[in-house]
Amino acid sequence: MFSVIIPLYNKAGHIEKAIRSVLNQSYHEFELIIVNDGSTDNSMEVVNHYLHAQEKEGNSSLLQHVRIINQPNAGVSAARNSGAAAATHNYIAFLDADDWWHKHYLVNLKGLIEDYPEAVLYSTAYYQIKRGNINPAPIGVEPGFKRGYINYCRVYARILCMPVWTSATVIRKKVFEEFRGFNPNLKMGEDFDLWIRVALKYKVALLNEPLAYYNHDQNEDERAVVRDRIYPSSQHVIFNLNYLETEEQNNPDLKELLDALRVYTLRPYYLNKPTRREAQAELAKVNWKMQPFKERFRYKSPVMLAKAQYQAMIWGSEIKQYILRHSGH
Repeated sequence: MFSVIIPLYNKAGHIEKAIRSVLNQSYHEFELIIVNDGSTDNSMEVVNHYLHAQEKEGNSSLLQHVRIINQPNAGVSAARNSGAAAATHNYIAFLDADDWWHKHYLVNLKGLIEDYPEAVLYSTAYYQIKRGNINPAPIGVEPGFKRGYINYCRVYARILCMPVWTSATVIRKKVFEEFRGFNPNLKMGEDFDLWIRVALKYKVALLNEPLAYYNHDQNEDERAVVRDRIYPSSQHVIFNLNYLETEEQNNPDLKELLDALRVYTLRPYYLNKPTRREAQAELAKVNWKMQPFKERFRYKSPVMLAKAQYQAMIWGSEIKQYILRHSGH
């Protein structure tokens, strides 16, 4: 049986679809815990209206397994942790309030758990929704891979597309508790911080069939804020992986993944003068001989030139998105 956790903060325009995708599952052995993390919009009005409508339609038996936790705003990690603490079943499934599931998501996870009992972390492939287009996420599994145990680090490093994405992931409750859940101090990469800790100790199983939907088409202003924000180093996972130092030296797959993530995520920190020194300290750990030529060139270019290249890349991306939005594609 599954405990499904939905952290909710100001997602009035999306939460009904998320809840509906859970209640409409073909497999009904679950409880749904919605953690209202101090929403200031009408998210809870939407939730209560939808649940009331379902009760009037005669779905009260299913609604008996729905619980709502209200708490002051503490962030998505704290909200997920609160839901997990209240969970009564052995497997915890996470679903963010602006994402949703295929109706056979849970029954397929049930089958994956039964077929691969040595794992503690289970995921499916997923779709990415951008500008209304729905495409499978390019997870870096080998061609022809359908289901089974995976080397998390190797698969992730291949394309840097998350093979374990939170809204398409189930974890054993006792293991979640063993690792004390998500780190509430992290605002960026808190999910990776947990999954890498788990994956280095236990087995991970993946079903390479997209059964969850990752919604990138949220409010444009919100996405811009996240994209352009430079988090304090204490809040960004890439600056808080010192606990992996010994493991990194002895695990080539982990080393490859962490180096790729450093190179990929640290450029805005490197180009920003107040955070450059911290970024350089992390980049000094990278084995540059193993990095693509274009990345070595970008980081070895004069800072002013690197800034111009980075800004040109951002402008190019924005122009492309503008054209796509206004061309009907």
